[in-house]
Amino acid sequence: MTPPVKLAVLGAGLIGKRHIKHVLDEPMAELVAIVDPSPVGKGIASEVGVKWFSTFAEMVAAARPDGVIIATPNQIHVRNGFEALEAGIPALIEKPIVDNIAAGERLVEMAEAKGVPLLTGHHRRHNPMMQKAKQIIESGKLGRILVVNAMFWLFKPEEYFDTSWRRERGAGPVFLNLIHDIDNLRYLFGDVTAVQALESNAVRGNAVEETAVILIEFKNGILGTASVSDSVVAPWSWEMTTGENPAYPKTEEACYMIGGTHGSLSVPSLNMWTNPGKRSWMEPFECHRAEIENEDPLVLQIRQLCRVIRGEEAPLVSGREGLETLKVIDAVKRSAAAGKRVSLT
Repeated sequence: MTPPVKLAVLGAGLIGKRHIKHVLDEPMAELVAIVDPSPVGKGIASEVGVKWFSTFAEMVAAARPDGVIIATPNQIHVRNGFEALEAGIPALIEKPIVDNIAAGERLVEMAEAKGVPLLTGHHRRHNPMMQKAKQIIESGKLGRILVVNAMFWLFKPEEYFDTSWRRERGAGPVFLNLIHDIDNLRYLFGDVTAVQALESNAVRGNAVEETAVILIEFKNGILGTASVSDSVVAPWSWEMTTGENPAYPKTEEACYMIGGTHGSLSVPSLNMWTNPGKRSWMEPFECHRAEIENEDPLVLQIRQLCRVIRGEEAPLVSGREGLETLKVIDAVKRSAAAGKRVSLT
């Protein structure tokens, strides 16, 4: 039998705890260390029976893993990423891969130059529903894809903003939430060449946006719209439609609508709408729903990390891919600030 891949988790916050649980439950992996300077991190390590270290350097000196999952605060991602690459250790970095585009370029270039696998934690690409949607799109059943609409509409209660950084620049639903949807759209439709965005903070008046609308131009000619708001009571978001995270109520609504010359697709339902005969707005529709087997994408992401470390396959979401998604979000913010179209090419 192939021995399990030895993994360490850096950061024992909300997402770090989920990674710790999934690594412990995964036969392909073995959790060998938790790195977190807080008493909470030390306590979790003791509870699950693995070594605890306060810094990456301490861990590498005492218990070098085969790979690391970096789930530390966003502003520490770059430092931890460089530490892993300098040690020649493959790393999966939670999204956003960095908080600075220039530093991200240096990080990705270093990984590529050294040949050390660098992955980004955009786990939604691993969701079987996303995999099936991509298959349908690439099969040609929808014809030529012309347009996509993505929505992230929900209401974050006032106590959510009791944490001060959530009211300040650098937070907000564009950076914290829409980044997931932009990554999904890039996975389904390819590179983005330009965006134009508007933002509003009309309800709460915080320093950060609460609503934004974006026009998206893809390299292949597809046009898209995305709208995001954390100030409306609504069921149209990934959280409310996929059931991926049990913390949120699940509805039977859609968060993405994809339109092609021969049919349209809603996500996550995977309902495909076509005209069975002549294509016309006067003709009846036929609706077919694709079937999938639900699996936790965080679990699938860890399994893929293990295969990447073993050299069995390339990353589904490389460091470069994570950086390109972040560049789109950066362009959205610059477009909203300047009030004009921003090109990414």
